[in-house]
Amino acid sequence: MPPKRQYRNIALVGFMGVGKSTVGQILATNLGFEFLDTDRVIESHTGRRIADIFAQDGEPAFRALESSLATQLEARSGLVISTGGGFVVNPANLESLRRHCLVVCLWASPGVIHERVRHQSHRPLLQTQDPQAKIAELLEKRRPAYQESDILVGVDFRGASETARQVANSFRRLQSESEGSGSAGSRVP
Repeated sequence: MPPKRQYRNIALVGFMGVGKSTVGQILATNLGFEFLDTDRVIESHTGRRIADIFAQDGEPAFRALESSLATQLEARSGLVISTGGGFVVNPANLESLRRHCLVVCLWASPGVIHERVRHQSHRPLLQTQDPQAKIAELLEKRRPAYQESDILVGVDFRGASETARQVANSFRRLQSESEGSGSAGSRVP
């Protein structure tokens, strides 16, 4: 039998522009949890913008900072964590989150993501000639990691408040099942 899952926190994962920060803030308010955005924590700890870390140190250095943060968060409770778009590409980060979080992937189509982020200059991975093609490429590459989430929520036609409400309801139900039945938390399609 798989080990019993404890859902002390919620981690929102998914590609840039899917609404993790917006949904996360609403969700945290509704649950009385603390909201934490991993990119903002890294910026605060390093005193540098994410784009500057990418430009000066490279993506591997940034991913190492994410991994360090993933480990630090394991001891915390009562959090809604909004992760950077590539956070769970590292399997160790995903496993770290799964030890204490309900992992929820917010999913959007490449066209919707492009519409949401096309005017944002702080997205270092999209500084290319064809950002929409880059979005499609990265989204496809990250799909297997995102599909390892406990819950996948499509957000193309769903607003942030509705998404937060759906996630909160799932969290409460799974938390209750985990505490009450003694069985492992179930994976939700």
